[in-house]
Amino acid sequence: MTLADVINVLEAAYPPARAESWDAVGLVCGDPAQDVRKVLFAVDPVPVVAEEALDWGADLIVVHHPLYLRGTTSVAATTYKGRLVHDLIRNDVALYTAHTNADVANPGVSDALARAVGLIGDLVPLSPLPDDPWRGLGRIGSVPEMTLGDFAKQVLAGLPATSWGVRVAGEPSRPVTRVAVSGGAGDSLLGTARAAGVDVFLTADLRHHPASEFVETGGPALIDAAHWATEWPWLRSAASILTSGGVNVETRVSATVTDAWTKGY
Repeated sequence: MTLADVINVLEAAYPPARAESWDAVGLVCGDPAQDVRKVLFAVDPVPVVAEEALDWGADLIVVHHPLYLRGTTSVAATTYKGRLVHDLIRNDVALYTAHTNADVANPGVSDALARAVGLIGDLVPLSPLPDDPWRGLGRIGSVPEMTLGDFAKQVLAGLPATSWGVRVAGEPSRPVTRVAVSGGAGDSLLGTARAAGVDVFLTADLRHHPASEFVETGGPALIDAAHWATEWPWLRSAASILTSGGVNVETRVSATVTDAWTKGY
């Protein structure tokens, strides 16, 4: 298979046109005509992931987070990101990003998160796109009735381990059945989660003041997990989409923890 073949399947599932205007998605480096036999999926384009790809003999790394989100005028090897690009090109390893276009996809990042933490039944977007009610940010689903404390334990068990686990805002005995989730930073959706009438909202990167005001004014309970952990379940989904799309390649989901927070005390 060629890199172009792989990209065609990825972009059918995650159309670049669905990415936010500020985002940077698509092919970062690589020749569309090059052969691809092994594809590594990871959340972050960082050196430890590049090393894993080289050790495994990958021809392509598919990541969620962009390497160059704000643009650049140089890929010189004297810079952190430029050195990464040089290492990949020197070893004929392509790099491809699916970011906010994967967030709003159906299935996308939040679908994978929802299933990983045990949501059942049909999933609907928390914030659907205006032109497509089945695509959008976040997902709403359900769980068999349980307490918030038990659901938090279920979340912890369903996500990959990080140094700080999960944080909970709300009474542990509070009953939970209707759940909203959003992979990655989701505090922009706090108001949407309140309006949706869910019992708990699971996301990442929640800030003190918005979270405090949300809970104090009668909003749903909150569960704050590591950003990396909430997006990692998508990797397996993306790999499955690629192989089920007729692309004859070997895939691997990186288990390397690239969460920025490495130690809790």
